[in-house]
Amino acid sequence: MKRLLAVLLAASLAMGCASAPPRSVNLPAPVPVTSLAEGDVFELVIIGEEKLPTTFTVSPDGTVDLPYIKRVKVGGMEPQEIAEAVRARLVEAKIFRDPVVTVSVREYNSKRIEVLGEVQKPGSYPILPGMTLVRAITLAGGFNSIAAKDRVTVRRTTKDGTVAATISVEDIMDNRLPDVPLQAGDSINVEQRVF
Repeated sequence: MKRLLAVLLAASLAMGCASAPPRSVNLPAPVPVTSLAEGDVFELVIIGEEKLPTTFTVSPDGTVDLPYIKRVKVGGMEPQEIAEAVRARLVEAKIFRDPVVTVSVREYNSKRIEVLGEVQKPGSYPILPGMTLVRAITLAGGFNSIAAKDRVTVRRTTKDGTVAATISVEDIMDNRLPDVPLQAGDSINVEQRVF
């Protein structure tokens, strides 16, 4: 009986060691940047004006040509600030009395992340709203055959310098670790597997 208990205890200890909890991700929280800059694409709708164009791209000088009010400086502005500025210009020009203007961002081409190393399509990608580590790797075509899925390094620049964390994407995929939210400027490097 003692021998059986000793075997069961040893087996349970071995199983406990094998399923040790994954390390937590030691990265500062992402800082969302939602202001628009060169190359960003947004949708601007003036309610009731369905025949007007709705998709616009910010030019290199931070401006955009809009119906009725021509060139407007939008670089560095948040979507709600653009909507309010356009609304004010439409009222000021006496084109509308009380227009409802909405702005939503379609692509942040000015804000990018780098996905490097052992992925199918390494490169620079525009950051999408709610972008996470798994989504970024998927955008880069997924892991290639020699990728070390348990050794993915994320580098983030903060006001205090650059911080890096090595993350197991396998732990994220197995729900042992939450997915890592990304911010513009993050760099992801997927290491090569050791054979």
